[in-house]
Amino acid sequence: MNKSIAQLAQHAHRIRRNALLMGEVQGQGYVGQALDIADVLAVAYFGAMNYRPEDPEWEDRDRFLLSNGHYAIALYAALFEARVLPEHELESYGSDDSRLPMSGMASYTPGMEMSGGSLGQGLTIAVGRCLGLKRKNSKSFVYTLFSDGELDEGAIWEGLMSAAHWKLDNLIAMVDVNNQQADGPSSQIMAFEPLVPKLEAFGWYVQRIDGNDIGAVKEAFDNARNLRQAKPRIIVCDTTMGCGVPFLEEREKNHFIRVDAHEWKLALDALDAGRQA
Repeated sequence: MNKSIAQLAQHAHRIRRNALLMGEVQGQGYVGQALDIADVLAVAYFGAMNYRPEDPEWEDRDRFLLSNGHYAIALYAALFEARVLPEHELESYGSDDSRLPMSGMASYTPGMEMSGGSLGQGLTIAVGRCLGLKRKNSKSFVYTLFSDGELDEGAIWEGLMSAAHWKLDNLIAMVDVNNQQADGPSSQIMAFEPLVPKLEAFGWYVQRIDGNDIGAVKEAFDNARNLRQAKPRIIVCDTTMGCGVPFLEEREKNHFIRVDAHEWKLALDALDAGRQA
C-alpha cells in the first residue's frame, strides 16, 4: 500500500476515535494502550500488510498476532477502520454475545488471528506460524505485537532465541514500550534495558523508534519488510499512554482507565483539536 504520511495519520486518528467510542460503551477499558499504539496499527494495516477485508481467512494474507490480548480494543479499532468489521458493531464492545470481547478471542472476531490473555504467548505462536508458512513456500509475513510488560515472561525470550535459530525472515515483531503495566512502571517491575543490544545479541534485526511518530513508524516497517537478511526483525516502539488526549496522558495510573461519563466527549474533543492543530 503506497499511502502518504498524511493519509496514514488520518487512519491513526480514526483508530483513536474508534477506541474512545468503544471505551465509552463500557465507561472504562484499556483505552490508554489503544491511543498509544494507534500509529503502529495504522501503518501495519494501511502501509504494510497484505489482506482482504472481505475475506479475513484469505490464505495468502499477512497475519497479525496480538499477543497482549487486553489491547483488543486497539485492534478492533483498526479492524473497523480497515472495514474487516462492520461499523455498526462498534457499540457492542464488551457486551453479552458481542464479537468484541474485552480480551481478544480468535474464535469470536474476524481478523483476530490468536486468542490473547495469557501474556507472553504471541511471539512463540508467531514462530510456529512462520515455520508453517515457510513449509508451504508462502511469501506472507507474520506480524506480532507484544508489550514491554511481556518481557517479564520467559516464553518471550525463548521465542526470540528460536526465531533467530530458524532464521525467520518472515517475522516482524513489535514491542510497545510504554513503561506501564498493572503493577507499576515496567522498567521497575523487571528491568529490561538496554533492550536493543540484548535483542541484537539474540540475532534479530532491531530498530528503535518513537512509536508515535508515524513517519518513523512507516520507515521502520519499510526497512523490516525490505531487509535482505535471513533473520527476524523487531521494532521497539517507545510510546506514550493515552497519546493524543492530554488529560489521559497525564493520569498517574492509566493502565486501565475509568473515565467519567462527561469526560468521553472531552476526550474526543481533545483528540480532534490536536488533529486540527
